[in-house]
Amino acid sequence: MDKKYFVRKVDEMKRITQTAGRNALKEFSLEFAHFNDDILFGENWNNQDIDLKTRSIITVVALMSSGITDSSLIYHLQNAKEHGVTQKEIAAIITHVAFYTGWPKGWAVFNLAKEVWQPKEGDLPYEDEGMRAHAKSMVFPIGEPNDAFAKYFVGQSYLAPITTEQVGIFNVTFEPGCRNNWHIHHAKSGGGQILVCVAGRGSAGTGESSSGRRGWSPLPGLPLLPGRFPTGASLLPPGSSSGP
Repeated sequence: MDKKYFVRKVDEMKRITQTAGRNALKEFSLEFAHFNDDILFGENWNNQDIDLKTRSIITVVALMSSGITDSSLIYHLQNAKEHGVTQKEIAAIITHVAFYTGWPKGWAVFNLAKEVWQPKEGDLPYEDEGMRAHAKSMVFPIGEPNDAFAKYFVGQSYLAPITTEQVGIFNVTFEPGCRNNWHIHHAKSGGGQILVCVAGRGSAGTGESSSGRRGWSPLPGLPLLPGRFPTGASLLPPGSSSGP
């Protein structure tokens, strides 16, 4: 499959733009390319009444029901994976739909899906729905309970080492209500720390009092060198992550 036929981009506002029609048809049918790129994807896929994961699942089901197992379905299987559909979920979807649309169609789609997902790919080891939703909202893992450093926290936190080479980078996740105790990083003696909020919402501050706290939003760099600061004050379920 020529990937240039299926170019989908998401800009900073999360708006989907499609160029598949113009890439594939060029001057052969400008009208069809317009309907495909500007109407089907430009307007319909950007409608906010249905989230993109649900819309991706509906599209896979519609194509499977119609018996379409060409490059269109391959693209939409890949699109479903990109929007958070796990291997476990797609297997359940195909099995369920096969009962209503025909067993051979299920076999045909499974053969394509196996090329898109690895077994257990995308599945998350968390039973709590809030934890699963939070894990899907960020690129770093939540990690394991932060037992080794529990005495420095009020409430439950989790720690996931990203890398320990040269400069250590760790992802720390706070459950709602969890906060880090006041502490000092001595930059002059090789310490110091940079906090980056990668998901959820929390607060951190410099100075001796809470009046120095600053709100976090996803991905701002927040250098705190040196100084005393609290973290994890105002969090959204299941918490906020700071890292790397």
